[in-house]
Amino acid sequence: MPTIPTAFLSVRVSPSEPTLLEAAAEQAQTDLSDFVRRRALEAAEADLLDRRVLSIAAKDRARFEAWAGEPPKEVPALRQLAEVRPVWRGPQQG
Repeated sequence: MPTIPTAFLSVRVSPSEPTLLEAAAEQAQTDLSDFVRRRALEAAEADLLDRRVLSIAAKDRARFEAWAGEPPKEVPALRQLAEVRPVWRGPQQG
C-alpha cells in the first residue's frame, strides 16, 4: 500500500510549465504529484551530495587532521582496478 504524504508543498510555475511536467509524468507512467515529488527529491539529494564544504565538529577536528595527514594506504584492489582498460576505449591495439 502506498504511503500517504503527511505534508503539502505548493510550487509556483509559469503558464507553460504544467504542460511540460504533465507530459514528463505521463511518460514516466505516474501522476504529476508523484513525478514532481520524486524529481525534486532526486535533485535535492544530488545537490547535497555535490557539496564542496565539509563541516567537522570541533571535538573531532584533531582526529580528522591526524587522519588527513597520514600517508595514503595502498589498496591492492584499487590498484588493480586502476590498471583495467575502460570498455569505452575499446580493445588495446598492440
